[in-house]
Amino acid sequence: MNIEIIESSEVLEFFDNYPEPIREKLLFLRQLVFDTASEIEGLNKIEETLKWGEPSYISKNGSTIRIGWKKSKSDQYAMYFHCKTKLVDTFREIYRDQFKFEGNRAIVFNESDEIAVTELKHCISLSLTYHRIKHLPMLGTC
Repeated sequence: MNIEIIESSEVLEFFDNYPEPIREKLLFLRQLVFDTASEIEGLNKIEETLKWGEPSYISKNGSTIRIGWKKSKSDQYAMYFHCKTKLVDTFREIYRDQFKFEGNRAIVFNESDEIAVTELKHCISLSLTYHRIKHLPMLGTC
């Protein structure tokens, strides 16, 4: 598919602030967002920006996805979703055995975790199309 990916040099520079092992993990999540976006029918553009001091990704009909790491939990990193959506509740229902969750806002990974790529791409896809599917039971996954 042909998608416009608006990358941010500011975000790329921001990744340099993370410790090396975590930077690689976050850059992997970033690429997963771009790869997933390019596979979504009808998605024409995804934009990368900094929101709340973290790399963030948004599409026209989607809900913002952020990725980040906190010094206070140095062996963890996360993919954050808007807490006032049904996204994380839906992810928890479908993928409770594949992921760890933080409240209604994040999928959390330990540095040593093997990421369930297919399942995470599904979560990313649901977020990037959220405003088209939010009215569907379980966001159209059932």
